[in-house]
Formats: sequence, C-alpha cells, structure tokens
Amino acid sequence: MLRAPCCPLRTSVAPAAALAAALLSSLARCSFLEPRDPVDSSLSPYFGTKTRYEDVNPGLLSGPEAPWRDPELLEGTCTPVQLVALIRHGTRYPTAKQIRKLRQLHGLLQARGSRDGGAGNTRSRDLGAALADWPLWYADWMDGQLVEKGRQDMRQLALRLASLFPALFSRENYGRLRLITSSKHRCVDSGAAFLQGLWQHYHPGLPPPNVADMECGPPRVNDKLMRFFDHCEKFLTEVEKNATALYHVEAFKTGPEMQNILKKVAATLQVPVNDLNADLIQVAFFTCSFDLAIKGVKSPWCDVFDIDDAKVKYLNDLKQYWKRGYGYTINSRSSCTLFQDIFQHLDKAVEQKQRSQPISSPVILQFGHAETLLPLLSLMGYFKDKEPLTAYNYKEQMHRKFRSGHIVPYASNLIFVLYHCENAKTPKEQFRVQMLLNEKVLPLAYSQETVSFYEDLKNHYKDILQSCQTSEECELAKANSTSDEL
Repeated sequence: MLRAPCCPLRTSVAPAAALAAALLSSLARCSFLEPRDPVDSSLSPYFGTKTRYEDVNPGLLSGPEAPWRDPELLEGTCTPVQLVALIRHGTRYPTAKQIRKLRQLHGLLQARGSRDGGAGNTRSRDLGAALADWPLWYADWMDGQLVEKGRQDMRQLALRLASLFPALFSRENYGRLRLITSSKHRCVDSGAAFLQGLWQHYHPGLPPPNVADMECGPPRVNDKLMRFFDHCEKFLTEVEKNATALYHVEAFKTGPEMQNILKKVAATLQVPVNDLNADLIQVAFFTCSFDLAIKGVKSPWCDVFDIDDAKVKYLNDLKQYWKRGYGYTINSRSSCTLFQDIFQHLDKAVEQKQRSQPISSPVILQFGHAETLLPLLSLMGYFKDKEPLTAYNYKEQMHRKFRSGHIVPYASNLIFVLYHCENAKTPKEQFRVQMLLNEKVLPLAYSQETVSFYEDLKNHYKDILQSCQTSEECELAKANSTSDEL
C-alpha cells in the first residue's frame, strides 16, 4: 500500500539521494529540541517575518489541529475541485550570519560584566547579568534549518487543510498530490513534515514511513519557481547586489527613531552606545523571537525592549518593502512565472472538468519562503499603501497595510481554491475561485469580494498572464538606465 507507483518521482537519482540525506541530517540535528507549551510576549505581534504562525491565528493556541472554517468559504452546490497552495517553511533557526552577530553582542555583555564593578542601576545590572549568563545555545550548523516546532507547524497545517477540504485530500487522491519545493533544507523538510501530517490524518496512531516510500514521493525541487529571485538578473543586479537599493533601510538605521532606541538599549545594558549599531539591536530583538518560537521560552532578551521599541519592526518592514515588495517593480514582476504556473494548474483543472475527466492534480503544494510569497502578493496588488514606506515617514505609516509579520509569518500560506458549481446558469458561472491567506478568505484586491468567477479573475490579471515574460522582465536594461523606484 505504501509503494504504489502511481506518483513517480520526477527527479534524478542524485537529487533524490541529496534530498534524503538532507532530511536525515536535519532530523538528527533538530529532533532534540521539542516545542514547549505556548508562551506569550507583548512583543509577539512585532517580529515581522520571524513571527509565529499562532500569533497571526491566535485560535490555534487552544486547538492547533482543529480546522477553523471561515464563514465566507463557499459551500452548498459549489464543490472544490482543485487546491493550489504556496506555503512558507515552518519555524527555523537563525542564519549563521545572525548567530555571529548574536555572539558579538553576547561578547559585549560579558566584557561589560567583567569591567563594570557593580556600577549602574540595579535593573541594568540584573538584566545585563542575566543576558551575559543566558546560554548562547545557537551553533553555526543550525544556519536557518527547520526546527522541530517548524515540523509541527507543517504537520498541523496538513491536518487542518485535510479536514477543511476532505474531498480534495481524500485517501484516493493521496497518490496524485503534487509537491514542489525550494532547494533549501528548511523547505524540503517542511514538505516532508506536511506529508507526515497527512499520513497522521489517514492513519491515526501509525508511525509514518520514510517520505521516499510514500505514494507521492518527496517534494520535487524547482528553484526557478520557488526561488525565482535567484534567477532574475535584473533583480540581482539592481536590487540584491545594489548597494544603494536599500537606501531607506540604511537611512532609517541612522535616523532619530533608531538612534533613540540605540541610546535606550545601551543604557539598559550598560554598554557604550558606540559599541552598538542598528544591526545588533535588530539581532537582539529577533533573539527574543527565536527563543520564543523555537523553545517556547521568554528569554531576558525580550525584557530589553518594550512596545514603544516596535520601531525595530518598521526597519524589517522597510527592508521587505524595498527588497521584496513595492519598492521596485522588478521585485514583483520577477514572480510572473510562479503566478502563471498557478493559473496553468487551474486552467488544466477547468479543462479536465469540462471534459468530465478526473482532475489529474487535485492538490498542488509548493514550499518556499517569505521572499516567494511577498513578491507574488505585491504582483497581485495586495497590501499596497497610498504612499511608499520610507525612512522619513515612520509616524505616517503607523497604520500601514504592509506589515510583513501579518502577511508572511512562519508557515504562512496563500491558497487558491477552484470550485465547480452545479446548477450554474451560464458556463462562466460554473467555475469560481477563492483565495485564502493564512487560512482566512482573502478578499479580491480589486473588488473586496470574497469570491470571483474564474474567468473574471483571469481577465483582471490578463496583463500578467499574457504579457509578463520573465525572460524580458529580468533582462538587464541597456547602459545608462536606472532602476524604476516607485
């Protein structure tokens, strides 16, 4: 029953072996860190892309495996026939770069402890000592890999989606699942954990087999879809490798808001303000989030900041806005191939249904990154503010739409659900689409309606579907031209 050949692997032996090795290596390293019961922090809503999924969906704290059905979801005579999901990986470790910066900050605190001789106020001495003594358990090998909490994120998401769309995730459809992933370990492992969650749904109480032995096999790596930004020369040259592209991020780091935080944190930790910079402050802020998300622990790092220090979050949103969002047109246009791929799946399902054929791929699951989701949502017109986010309008953007933590927390997901509706009066009315963001119905960006006829949705995005060619969009402009800042 486990090795049915109906869903053959589409990778060569070497990539498949590499995937298996990555899975085993990651499991061996990560399994000793079991997630604890949820712990809250007043800073939880402000961690940007390091936000826990349950902080966006608080109802999951009490029932992480129980589906919550959005009342706007279609039902009755409209039956879901296909689901295409773009899923960010689950909770991960810090990157090696972040760990190195944390070591640098930790070293400053330990050096301060050896020279302060008891100077300073009691709170600063106590907090500084607590941080100097707080175990720095992060190691270089962790480097952004998926943690056990991240596997749990994926298993629980699988259980909820399978319960919410039982016909699509039926046992009969299991062999027809199609999984695509980024080549990064955290995405490969997220796909494997999702499959383990589905196994748990189908076979409660039975331990899952090796992912390679499951009927649909492991996720297939496709970086041209899941990491399209790495394959877009214009983006790489004009944004990724351009020292001036993130001007507003660098300007905010040296602006009055961040400088005030630097002085405040330096006083709190009793270290010279000149030894700190915005990057170290941001690492300290995110260390609170990592300890909270990975181990369920509210560490002393959380006590360094208060709600007023959420300006640090604006720094993260600035970076995402200018590097992945509306800051430059190429950020979103580089995702055209992925957008078109989604609609090719939907087109095929419509065609098969019209011909009374079985849907060949009722569920398509694609595992990527925050950097995969944000450009796509920007391409579709979501979370666009009237004015661009800049280094100089922090106060004006206090109520901005573009909040990365609300949009792409760990395990975030954008889901397209295609419905076939019986008793439709016209052929156009037969097929409808809804989108869900983080399991909540996402109103259409152009109308705020919660459902669209499929034909109307395609017509609205006709330019992207017909005219956005990645080879042309990503081609470098001729000499003497500049990038198109908005």
